[in-house]
Amino acid sequence: MSSEDPDEPRDRPDSRSSSSTTTSSSSSGGGGSDKEPHMDGSDHDADLARSCPPSPPATSDTLEDRQESAAAPQSAGGDGSGVSGCDTSRAPSLFSWLQNRSIRRGVFVDPVRDNFRTMTSLYSSMNPAADSVNLSTKTHGAVFNLEYSPDGSVLTVACEQTEVLLFDPISSRHIKTLTEAHEDCVNNIRFLDNRLFATCSDDTTIALWDLRKLNSKVCSLHGHASWVKNIEYDTNTRLLVTSGFDGNVITWDTNRFTEDGCPHKKFFHTRYLMRMRLTPDCSKMLISTSSGYLLILHDLDLTQSLEVGSYRMLRARRTPLTSDGGALASRSAGPRHGNDSAKLHPHREGLSPRNSLEVLTPEIPGERDRGSCITSLQLHPKGWAALIRCSSNMDDREWTCVYEFQEGAPTRPPASPRCSLRLTHFIEEANVGRGYIKELCFSPDGRLICSPYGYGVRLLAFDDSCGELADCVPVETACLREVRSIYSHSDVVLTTKFSPTHCQLASGCLSGRVALYQPKF
Repeated sequence: MSSEDPDEPRDRPDSRSSSSTTTSSSSSGGGGSDKEPHMDGSDHDADLARSCPPSPPATSDTLEDRQESAAAPQSAGGDGSGVSGCDTSRAPSLFSWLQNRSIRRGVFVDPVRDNFRTMTSLYSSMNPAADSVNLSTKTHGAVFNLEYSPDGSVLTVACEQTEVLLFDPISSRHIKTLTEAHEDCVNNIRFLDNRLFATCSDDTTIALWDLRKLNSKVCSLHGHASWVKNIEYDTNTRLLVTSGFDGNVITWDTNRFTEDGCPHKKFFHTRYLMRMRLTPDCSKMLISTSSGYLLILHDLDLTQSLEVGSYRMLRARRTPLTSDGGALASRSAGPRHGNDSAKLHPHREGLSPRNSLEVLTPEIPGERDRGSCITSLQLHPKGWAALIRCSSNMDDREWTCVYEFQEGAPTRPPASPRCSLRLTHFIEEANVGRGYIKELCFSPDGRLICSPYGYGVRLLAFDDSCGELADCVPVETACLREVRSIYSHSDVVLTTKFSPTHCQLASGCLSGRVALYQPKF
């Protein structure tokens, strides 16, 4: 697991709090959440007067809303006589507040903002669970990778000594140990669905497993010539994609697997390959290398096999440390909608060929002339950014960096090469456990980053309010904000993972301990 080993839209989640809005509206006597109550009928007015709801929470914004509403006409009816018995100075403002919240206007309109505060509070109160997993290191060794099932019901652990552990993350109960999962270190685990998952190993193989029958593998896949380091899955084509230290990226057709394996082919090859990732929509493949290069395959088509020289080279250049006019224009060019290649890359002349290759040398703060090794690579859950963990060539400094994908129309001349990634945030890490790869991760909503930090973990955010990356991209490169640091291990933490369904976090360390973190009230 050593880094020195051989060679689409930017839409916000539609998480309107329909239940809270409906409850508030119904308590005010109205019919629907978007409509004001009826303004006729004395009996109805008397009932409404007796059940007039309380005011919204007393915050500075709602108080301003009340003052503005009090100075305005009281209701759509015009004379305000429809709310007899209620305090006329506050009733219209309450209805206005509820209506605005329903139709997404004003400061407090977006219920997701309230959810942000809630989640920020929860994550800020994270503490090690009392019943964290803690097993003897005599059998399984260091923890190299953690992976939750898509429904959050199972936590799998990839271990140094050929084993894979399975746990119930809610009760911390040990479910199963796959004692001879591989013949060498288990490096990575990937779920294909809620029951089928794949593991890869330094024994050069990939294994498929079914949670319903863990006594034996579904099948073993052979094709790599060296250590296999990570696995991705294209949900569109149902192709399993693996990469290894042999420099190969191989696709496996899981639609036709048997006990003897499944058809496969070499998709791509590059020297010094470290990690390979697919964007959530599987439209791009990113590959990091130990030589400091970051490769991006655009308009990805995994059904084509790429030979050396067959792909179109888009550019090879260093990304700027701070944004220039072109980078700023790309952020202000409007929201990212649609999958049309011409819209995503308007600076290309016509439609580019599939699998166009772009080569970057991401600039690292403080390492302009020394180079770096990109050891860990993750992608934002909405596909907005790339998250990398890198170290200097001298292995004496380490950073976590966030690069935003730029998909808008640049202001550079057409002849100039484009810049697909822009460094927006970074932070220097504790350079502890040199030579070991530290796997970081995004939270499911993409607002937080969990990074291994010495003998613990560190929760990082883009701004002080844990805002969306889309809402707080800085004009110049900014430092990530520390939300919380938790030290719960007795050895160097190597990997972290957020649960996809629960407010829970897991970390694994070099001595083999797995710690679970949950909010503590």
